[in-house]
Amino acid sequence: MKRSAKPMRRTAMSHGLTGVLSSSSFQRSKKPKKRIKTRHRPLTKIRASACDQECTLRFPGVCNYRTDTTVLCHSNLLEDGKGYGIKAPDEKGAYGCCRCHDVLDGRAKRPVGMSYEVMIDLFYNGVARTNAILRRLGLMEAI
Repeated sequence: MKRSAKPMRRTAMSHGLTGVLSSSSFQRSKKPKKRIKTRHRPLTKIRASACDQECTLRFPGVCNYRTDTTVLCHSNLLEDGKGYGIKAPDEKGAYGCCRCHDVLDGRAKRPVGMSYEVMIDLFYNGVARTNAILRRLGLMEAI
């Protein structure tokens, strides 16, 4: 292959340039960068209180009883205020370790022999225990 005296032209694709080719100069398109919108709510006092608490869900065969992974697990039921893109209120939540939280939210399978109804009953028992703790801490009003 014979060498050419003239180097090869580079295209707009190889430089990430866009725009119109005007007399052998490229123009970069200047689009404003869009900010990514996040809808994360700030950490509430009730959610923050879950740090280093014991798991109140205590699903048998699932719970790891670790206090360093405890978070507030919100209800996934419509009757508790859950909706598409809407979390249930913090008062309808229970303290749960990471493994119980995964089973409750459906990220992990329920153990054999635990039906959905049993899991929901255990969740509501955990909500009652959590609400008692929150009242003791002064984060929730007594009924």
